[in-house]
Amino acid sequence: MANVVVVGAQWGDEGKGKIVDWLSERADVIARCQGGHNAGHTLVIGEKAFKLSLLPAGIVRGGKISVIGNGVVLDPWHLVSEIEKLRGQGVEITPENLLIAENAPLILPLHGELDRARESQASVAKIGTTGRGIGPAYEDKVGRRAIRVADLADDATLELRVDRALVHHDALRRGLGMEPVDRDALLAALREIAVQVLPYAAPVWKVLNESRRAGKRILFEGAQGALLDIDFGTYPYVTSSNVIAGQAATGTGLGPNSIDFVLGIVKAYTTRVGEGPFPAELNDDDGQRLGERGHEFGTVTGRKRRCGWFDAVLVRQTCATSGVSGIALTKLDVLDGFKTLKICTGYELDGQKLDYLPIAADQQARCTPVYEEMDGWSESTAGARSWNDLPAAAIKYVRRIEELIQCPVALLSTSPERDDTILVTDPFAD
Repeated sequence: MANVVVVGAQWGDEGKGKIVDWLSERADVIARCQGGHNAGHTLVIGEKAFKLSLLPAGIVRGGKISVIGNGVVLDPWHLVSEIEKLRGQGVEITPENLLIAENAPLILPLHGELDRARESQASVAKIGTTGRGIGPAYEDKVGRRAIRVADLADDATLELRVDRALVHHDALRRGLGMEPVDRDALLAALREIAVQVLPYAAPVWKVLNESRRAGKRILFEGAQGALLDIDFGTYPYVTSSNVIAGQAATGTGLGPNSIDFVLGIVKAYTTRVGEGPFPAELNDDDGQRLGERGHEFGTVTGRKRRCGWFDAVLVRQTCATSGVSGIALTKLDVLDGFKTLKICTGYELDGQKLDYLPIAADQQARCTPVYEEMDGWSESTAGARSWNDLPAAAIKYVRRIEELIQCPVALLSTSPERDDTILVTDPFAD
């Protein structure tokens, strides 16, 4: 059976939640493979809206197994809070339908404190993090001083791990003018939360491999967007993990030969939250209109998103680095009523034309977009469920995007409602 990876192909906020929810109905297992509770998904099911930031989107669907893989950094207190909130909305969550990798590293309160302290340093350019400790937690993982889910089960190991982490963090905190960590309070908090987290702990790599051999369909859910990838994003204004499709394998323990289809989620225009370069950004009435019509505010942070025209250069680039098989184009309806639309087809940098975004930060900042204009449409595309429901100009716009990014449209989303989707190519087809 086909296994599908869903990745954001821009700077995040592309509408992955709806697409993952739409696909999860036909999947057996839904797995998160990177990021933390800085990710945001809003799912609209009937009259209910579910806001998720750590749990896989498939958790709201009965009869599915949801997995948090080892590539995720896990805030155990947020996990418990999110579980309780969803239960209050009628969602059943048990150790039978939610599994957490035993080797997933934990986000501790000290990570969030460090994250916020760094961002507040007036002499250092802000990265634009959510301040939730994601970056410092990944640093500890790579520095081999992380506390992992399995460590919660043995008190002697837990104390050893905490002491090793504090050798590093207390020295760092002194340099930032912060008080040392209260070791006893941290250990007490971890012991208390362990009782609520450990029932979900499992050898996720084993479960996933057994599921694959049993012919079950696995849906890998990525967070953020490929342009925030630690290696291929607009560094240093990126997240602290790999976001591209290859992370689905390393972030769950299921080999890359298990991936059959990579679906890149792409908004019909471009948005970005936080700092960093954005060549096609609009600081005019069109940009304001896109933001208002698209309700462009972050699910997790509430921050207003920067808006711009569709950037085909960036999406072509992310489709290449993630090996995208087809894209899901979202929020086409936001463009309804624009007399003229523009698509960024290249950049100019110091008098030279480029067909890719250079890796150097100073060059990225100097890139100016080269636009191609297209006619807009006055008719509504909202709620369209077939090509026949779309205006001719909208179809032309979609087809031009396919040409420019060198990748076909597999799905077309025309509203937040899960059924307002045009299926072109079935990602789960064998």
